[in-house]
Amino acid sequence: MNPVSRHARAPARGFTLIELIIAVAIVGILASVAWPSYVKQVQKTRRADGKAALLDTAQRLERCHTRFGRYDSDDCDVELPLDSLEAYYVVDAVGDVNAASFTLAATPQGPQAEDELCGVLRLTSSGLQGSQGENTDDKHCW
Repeated sequence: MNPVSRHARAPARGFTLIELIIAVAIVGILASVAWPSYVKQVQKTRRADGKAALLDTAQRLERCHTRFGRYDSDDCDVELPLDSLEAYYVVDAVGDVNAASFTLAATPQGPQAEDELCGVLRLTSSGLQGSQGENTDDKHCW
């Protein structure tokens, strides 16, 4: 017996370069489609931080109005501007807080500043909610 025929060469195992390139291309295409959706979802989730800060500040101002009969009392403990809990927004008054009304704005900062869809979130003493972004439907942002 011939030693060469006895140990016939086994077929090669593994990936060829073409197969590897195709797999990398498929992963790249999937990532390019998934990444923008992921970024939008993260921004939407971070908006909850701004909304919570606005609602908390409005509630504190309402307590001042209940106790002192006005939103702008010197005895009121609301200090503006203030950072939201997770620091994705800065809450401040639009104009002055007066005795009878207020308008608050939560301005995105840091990585959330790239949220062009909703941008600055607003809340008034009468409960009107809004935003100053590209989106024209305020309910979408709130």
